[in-house]
Amino acid sequence: MHQVVLKLVELSLRRPRLVIALSLGISLALASQLPRMRIDTDPENMLRQEEPVRVFHRQVKETFGIKELLVLGIVRQDGIFKPDTLERITRITAEVKRLPGVVGRDVESLSSTNNVVAREGVLHVRPPLLQAPQGQEGLQRLRAEVLENPLFRDRLVSSHGQAAAIYIPILQKDMAHEVAQQVAQICRRILGPEEEFYLAGLPLAEDTFGSEMFKQMAVVAPLAGAFLMALMYLIFRSLLPVVASMAVAMLAVLCSMGAMVALGFEVHIMSSMIPVFLMPIAVCDAVHVLSDLRQRLGPGRDRREVLQKLYRALAKPMLYTSLTTAVGFSMLAWAKIPPVRVFGLFVALGVVVAWLLSMSLLPAMLSLWARPARLPQQEGSPLLGRLGRLCLRGAKPLVALLALGILFSLWGIKALRVNDNPVKWFKPHHPVRVADGVLNRLMGGTYISYLVIEGSETGAMKEPQVLAYLQALQEHLQLHPLVGKTTSVVDVLKRINYVLHDQEEAFNRLPEDRRTVGQYLFLYLMSSAPDELEEFLDYPQQRANVWVQLRSGDNRDMQAVVSHLEAFLKDNPPPAGIKAPQWSGLPYLNITWQALMVKGMLQATVGSWWAILLLLIAQFRSFWWGLLSMLPLALAVLFSYAMVGYAGKDYDMPIAVCSTLALGLGVDFAIHFVHRFRDRFSRERALEPTLSWSMGGEPALAIFRNALVVGLGFLPLMLSTLTPYVTVGLFFGSITFSAGLATLLFLPALVVAGRKVLLKEEPR
Repeated sequence: MHQVVLKLVELSLRRPRLVIALSLGISLALASQLPRMRIDTDPENMLRQEEPVRVFHRQVKETFGIKELLVLGIVRQDGIFKPDTLERITRITAEVKRLPGVVGRDVESLSSTNNVVAREGVLHVRPPLLQAPQGQEGLQRLRAEVLENPLFRDRLVSSHGQAAAIYIPILQKDMAHEVAQQVAQICRRILGPEEEFYLAGLPLAEDTFGSEMFKQMAVVAPLAGAFLMALMYLIFRSLLPVVASMAVAMLAVLCSMGAMVALGFEVHIMSSMIPVFLMPIAVCDAVHVLSDLRQRLGPGRDRREVLQKLYRALAKPMLYTSLTTAVGFSMLAWAKIPPVRVFGLFVALGVVVAWLLSMSLLPAMLSLWARPARLPQQEGSPLLGRLGRLCLRGAKPLVALLALGILFSLWGIKALRVNDNPVKWFKPHHPVRVADGVLNRLMGGTYISYLVIEGSETGAMKEPQVLAYLQALQEHLQLHPLVGKTTSVVDVLKRINYVLHDQEEAFNRLPEDRRTVGQYLFLYLMSSAPDELEEFLDYPQQRANVWVQLRSGDNRDMQAVVSHLEAFLKDNPPPAGIKAPQWSGLPYLNITWQALMVKGMLQATVGSWWAILLLLIAQFRSFWWGLLSMLPLALAVLFSYAMVGYAGKDYDMPIAVCSTLALGLGVDFAIHFVHRFRDRFSRERALEPTLSWSMGGEPALAIFRNALVVGLGFLPLMLSTLTPYVTVGLFFGSITFSAGLATLLFLPALVVAGRKVLLKEEPR
């Protein structure tokens, strides 16, 4: 393989224009597929279509006619029970119903949701706000009617009357952002200066993230490229070699993304980050080439001959580093989350393409470089040379420090807290995040989950003991501080019983027999519409649905509510013929894919670790050299995650992905060091001069430059208003930079401390 690579380099040096033309032609052919790109911003697609929880979620939506909801909150500090505000709520509701993409008949608000009242023993079902009352008496009557009804309180109106909510069902989740913009325009036009409006809900957060994600990538990716180019120019002080390096990175991105689109894969939240990930990684080989070229190339020297010698020295470590990086990314194929698999495999493809271009396009462009003498020469770094001498003198203390660092990191990892929330993918000042905070403080909660209870026979939900169990279940759920509101057919039946008995408190309870339950349900449906109870009860009355509104969308909070219910079920099993309740809804789906993400990333990380270790053992033909090369990276990764644990930051989707990616990239530094060190030692046969050359010369300097380029290359992501990109930019960059520093600090010390075992294996 090594000889094949060298022949490719020789071909590129002999026929540079042909190689450049072929590289551009193939890249542009793949890039021509990009206009066919299809976007998928739905986090639900983190789960496979056949995942049981997702299949059940679809069944629940179909059975109960559930649509994804936007929550519009209208807030007035002195109360919404004012004639002008109530009239505006009515107008907004009417206009929202007519919006394209909105299921108008299912919009819930004070002016569209039926209330249950009775006059002279006759049941009346109608919205409380048919028209805004003008007199104070009418306003007080409306306020009392709404707030004393548990079906409305904390659902459509806040307990203190400061806020009203309108629930807007949409046809598809990917319409949420567009519908929300139209709703916002209506509110700005109708509402007065006394009122404020807020739009919240998981569908809105997820779709808005998708909408902003691609806009920001269109800005951040070019910024990252420009920043990377400027950084490399500051290091090498020559434009044309830097342009050649960036050409490798840009064409690798085009090939990877073009191939993904050509093969029919959609661009998801994860794969949108491929360009920013690939660019710093793709220039790693170029940094080594340019660093070595600074020492070899001078006035009067034949550049093609210099490049041939340079590639003979670097081809093997560049092959192995690219191979291990590609393996590290491809191990994401172990994940059970489809977008993560696609992301990992196509970043791995991009790494391979970047390596091929570094072996062909880069030497071809450098061979045509008209003024090679302009590349400033540099023999090495005095600072890194002093670090090498420190490793010689203090090897054992440094190895002890490495061991302590690993133990310290393992302890900190115990404090990691697995959690995610799509709303927190926005920075705190973002309107979606602000609306989430306001509405979940005032209302019963904008995070809506569904709890489905099913009987074995038709009409099971009319049995008094089943309804009593459902009521007890709701009461237990509402004991949890994060549950703001639960609503089910139980609340409807209690309300009917209450109003038919002249609102006597003694009758604010469930009917006592099945026959009365059936009559109440019949009366209610005859007084309203046949599908009025669709969201709570299926047609055969065999299954019931409980709306559970949470004030937090954090996965760990949803999991806490699930555990809270499990404790109840353990002590209170369902009545005979009734299945245990099952959860559905977006918050519950999120904890499912988060669990799969953590498990999948753990499997991928462990798989990457062993795969890379075996590759290193095979490359170096030594178990000890392979293990040694993994230790500095182990410290860098473990220490970074320990800092996350000690800082109390959540272990979320971006951080989970970074672990596997860091393994694939971070070990590159050790591979270059060990290859160059062993190659030099095989000629020198003396530890001290070999280590002095490795640390004071080009190998250590190139490693430091690569760590700097990769570590700083992700910084433009921190300009994003979306926190996953900020996290990746900061966390992944810090891992790779610290892996480079750990390699330069601890790997020489490990070699010195273990020289009796390591160096005796070298051929004489």
